[in-house]
Amino acid sequence: MPTDLNPELRLVGLQRRVDGHSLVDDVSVDVAHREIVAITGPSGAGKSSLIRLINRLDEPTGGTVFLGGEDYRKLAPSLLRQTVGMVMQSANLFAGSVAYNVSYGPAQRRQSLTESEVDRLLAKVGLPGYGSHDVSTLSGGEAQRVSFARTLANGPRVLLLDEPTSALDEESSQAIEALVRKVSEEDGVTCLIVTHNPAQALRLARRTMFMRGGKLVSVGPTEEVLNAQGSV
Repeated sequence: MPTDLNPELRLVGLQRRVDGHSLVDDVSVDVAHREIVAITGPSGAGKSSLIRLINRLDEPTGGTVFLGGEDYRKLAPSLLRQTVGMVMQSANLFAGSVAYNVSYGPAQRRQSLTESEVDRLLAKVGLPGYGSHDVSTLSGGEAQRVSFARTLANGPRVLLLDEPTSALDEESSQAIEALVRKVSEEDGVTCLIVTHNPAQALRLARRTMFMRGGKLVSVGPTEEVLNAQGSV
């Protein structure tokens, strides 16, 4: 469903079939620059499978993705994953300091972040002065915010979030939601967030995609989509 003449992200007939089973079935949607879109649906609907296709953690068996009008098959996977960042349900931090984790992505490209750049990223996610902390000392909410900072250090244009608050308490969840809004509004990052929480979708996203059985059943204003599916 086109929403923008020049969308930041365009999915065109995206599919993934494995052993004859369709995980994602002909999904097409446009997502505008700075937009936050929620992806909801029952377990096994294909939500996580869809976002894994968007940065080619899994390869589509049909269709493609356009980033700013460019077919993502033309991009090296390393550049694609820099451009399209992902935050998972679990922070999955590397052993060592917070600063090491935040600096990891640029270091893989033989770039280094200064201490002030690391501090700036940590301040953005609400963890000023945490660079020297060992990740083993962090709470779940703090670890997830470090994961955010590590992803933002790559300068993504698109951010994919796979239930990033499902393992967190209410206070930490609200902090992560505030971060999503912040990077969208201040940094111009386009965000897609998988969530089972209708209230979270209503708080964050003007539009919601509802999936079932690998298909995109509906996409539109969040409250309308959720009401139609009996989710609110």
